[in-house]
Amino acid sequence: MKSTKSILLFITLVCVASLSAALYLQIVEEMAPCPWCVIQRYIFVAIALVCLVFAFLPDALRRLGTTIAALLSLIVTAAAGWLLWVQAHPGVSCGIDPMETSLNTFLPAQWFPTLFQADGLCTTVYENIVGLSISQWSFVAFALLTIVLGWHAFKRR
Repeated sequence: MKSTKSILLFITLVCVASLSAALYLQIVEEMAPCPWCVIQRYIFVAIALVCLVFAFLPDALRRLGTTIAALLSLIVTAAAGWLLWVQAHPGVSCGIDPMETSLNTFLPAQWFPTLFQADGLCTTVYENIVGLSISQWSFVAFALLTIVLGWHAFKRR
């Protein structure tokens, strides 16, 4: 089960790196996060915390932590997929709407507005990176995260 501990710590690192990249894009590149981007950030924090906590628990509980993290990563993959769908249908917008207003009233958004405040529009188009949009890269990364966590959660001992 030592490999499960390593995987959980690695996933924690990936989540922190992803949040750091999001902050870089927001602060340096001035790309305002939309409500769905902020939801993805919340789930990334949850995955990182679950993986970090369960990595230091007994072996018997690590599988539970990996399963919880896999389910959370499945949710974040669905959120990224929804964002891609919204971007593919320009008539749909998740900009200034009740979801954004609700997200911005959560305590984490007030305590850490740079990380958790939604100020952007989902339909804003940014320059592609190596042929894919940031949303597409996010979806690919989340899907890979789900596969890795799911494989470790459900593999035989």
